[in-house]
Amino acid sequence: MTFRLRLAAGAALLVLAVPSVLAQPAPGRVPPPARAASEPAAAEPEARPSAMDAELFYQLLLGELNARTEPATGYALVLDAARKTNDPELYQRAVEIAFQSRAGDAALQAARAWKQAIPSSREANRYVLQILLALNRVAEAAEPLRTEVALAPAPERTVVIATLPRLFARVSDKRQAATVAEQALADSLGQPATGGVAWGTVGRLRMAAGDTAGALEAARRGQAIAPTSEFPALLALELMDPRQPQAEAVVKRYMDGKPDPEMRMGYARALLDAQRYGEAQAQVQLVTADKPDLPEAWLVQGTLQLQQNQLAQAEASFKRYLELSQGQRSTQERNRGQAQAYLSLAQVAEKRKDYAAANAWLDRIEDAQDLVSAQTRRASILAGQGRLDEARQLLRAMPERNPGDARLKLTAEVQLLRDQKQWKAAYDLLAQATAKDPRDADLLYDQAMLAEKLGQLPEMERLLRSVIAARPDFHHAYNALGYSLADRGIRLPEAKQLIQKALEYAPGDPYISDSLGWVEFRLGNRAEALRILDAAYKARPDAEIAAHLGEVLWSLGQRDRATAIFREGLLLNAENETLQEAIKRLRVRP
Repeated sequence: MTFRLRLAAGAALLVLAVPSVLAQPAPGRVPPPARAASEPAAAEPEARPSAMDAELFYQLLLGELNARTEPATGYALVLDAARKTNDPELYQRAVEIAFQSRAGDAALQAARAWKQAIPSSREANRYVLQILLALNRVAEAAEPLRTEVALAPAPERTVVIATLPRLFARVSDKRQAATVAEQALADSLGQPATGGVAWGTVGRLRMAAGDTAGALEAARRGQAIAPTSEFPALLALELMDPRQPQAEAVVKRYMDGKPDPEMRMGYARALLDAQRYGEAQAQVQLVTADKPDLPEAWLVQGTLQLQQNQLAQAEASFKRYLELSQGQRSTQERNRGQAQAYLSLAQVAEKRKDYAAANAWLDRIEDAQDLVSAQTRRASILAGQGRLDEARQLLRAMPERNPGDARLKLTAEVQLLRDQKQWKAAYDLLAQATAKDPRDADLLYDQAMLAEKLGQLPEMERLLRSVIAARPDFHHAYNALGYSLADRGIRLPEAKQLIQKALEYAPGDPYISDSLGWVEFRLGNRAEALRILDAAYKARPDAEIAAHLGEVLWSLGQRDRATAIFREGLLLNAENETLQEAIKRLRVRP
């Protein structure tokens, strides 16, 4: 029987979904756990005469009145009423009262009672599942997870399985999450209809746990069960890396069939990232032939044609992209794509020496950030060809439509000079800017970093202290000054204090932790340095951190592991100066 009790004195109900309610209550009504995207909304139940007697009415009245002041009592009364009536709304209300008092175990008890009373209720099962995950009781989630999949109608099952990784997003033990999901999906993993998506889900959870080898294995097994499924291929696409060629093999096998055009575009983007332009162009041409109304394919094809100086073909591709994108909803991605097309069409016109047309295309770019980003890339190419003056002029010639444009142009030119290791020119450019605004902390910080590159260490310290005076919470300045002192082995106690101050503003930052580990090493605290640097490197694999961690390991006699870390660092960034210096000084052969 369904009771729709409305009491003016009743407690305010919650509106947040199950996991977030445990952290922060809010007024309103808790909706049921989110349905899969394809799941139709439940029909409004037909109104029926209430069979509530006076005793039950009084019990519910007391439950609601107590929910505010004595939530434990209110919860007990409402849950008892739910058990007497098997009414799902009363079970849900008991869960809500527990949420209000942040009593996670009580909420789970009510949800489990609800599920036991009505085993076929997907809503009850979802509450149990989401509460378990919110409480981080991952090991207990296998059974409700299995039930969630089993209760889903066959047409919805793929969507339900594919969205499972989001349920586990906030759990702390990612490896356990992957194991539990694999146990729960045991029946789906071997079925051709669901094996692809199920193994794809297991693989994503393994990937979230840092188990890339296990994720790749899942992609391969999923493809073996369901060769035409896009889910294993999509997982493999995200795993594509020169160090993991087996991942691309999975993608290629999927592409040999009749792949989804969006998937083929994803593969083309991965090939572009790897600078395999010819292969990328072949994939894009297949997309434009198979799905000629996909705007992105024409944008990428035009870019590749422009690189090969195929001006007429590139112009046609960019114009086709603009034509198709006009019908799309305005989004940041679409606006950026259009800006790229306008800039590229201007480049085509410039190559033809039609400067009026080039300027006309550039005038269509409204967002200065888009223009600066695109022009900076072009200027970088010019500088790489030894045409640095021309590259700088290209940036300086950009129009300034608002005060922020001048700042964007300045930072773009400074970065261009940095990339070309023109430290003095970059420093002078920033010095001119900071002379006009001596309290601009960001520019002062950048100038300080260039002073360090020039070996002007007293000037660097002066500038960083100016930054701290202007913005006492600028943690990068504390860290940079502390690290500089530690790296030179001077004023080490002060260096440590500065770095610890930086960590107060940015707790857990792996780069600042790297600085702290390095100062501990300089202080002779090698065991503590190893602990800190190990954690920092796990949180953020980075060549600079690898250099410091490798040196600490080397000093402790752990030469094999040190060499392995140095080798990983080179894979991350072979040009990192700190890493190269450490390898050379220690005479390591990675």
